[in-house]
Amino acid sequence: TREAPAESAMRFVAGSHRGRRLKAPAGNAVRPTRDRIREALFNLLAHNRWHGAPLPRDAAVVDGFAGTGALGFEALSRGAAHVSFLENDPAALDLLRHNAALFSDSAERIAILNCDATRPGRARRACRLALLDPPYGSGLAKAALEALARGGWLKPGALAVVELAAKEPVVDPPPGFEALDERRYGATRLIILRWPGL
Repeated sequence: TREAPAESAMRFVAGSHRGRRLKAPAGNAVRPTRDRIREALFNLLAHNRWHGAPLPRDAAVVDGFAGTGALGFEALSRGAAHVSFLENDPAALDLLRHNAALFSDSAERIAILNCDATRPGRARRACRLALLDPPYGSGLAKAALEALARGGWLKPGALAVVELAAKEPVVDPPPGFEALDERRYGATRLIILRWPGL
């Protein structure tokens, strides 16, 4: 069994919870997206030229391989209408539930689902934004994108952001997805794709 790592803290970068602390484990068992990269990503989404509207404001969002929920909770802080967190690691689920308490006044905007992001089942609501942060080197992003599309998680024209290691090989997008952009931030690479229909 994997020993639960010691906890550290991260902060919300912007929005209604800016500056508040988010619990995250120390070590590499769960690897939250760093503050600087989250800030760059959400600034990119707020001014994106691909969707026709700023994201994540007023959008339903799915956070796959959620871990601590750093990406999804940042989306909530920035005005997302709802976030579904997909995670199946018990320690990460405990942290997700702890961090969700920061949004106790918006509990109806949060769904924490104990499931594998590559097998999420049918969606309860279609989303305009998918945030995927699979373990580096796992090759799970493509399977997760396919499963989200198949399960009705993505609205027509939805954007999907995949976080990878900068040196990790990029697989071809699954059928139907259009690769829009790629950004590198140190050891991290962000791939932005669009599900068709917009």
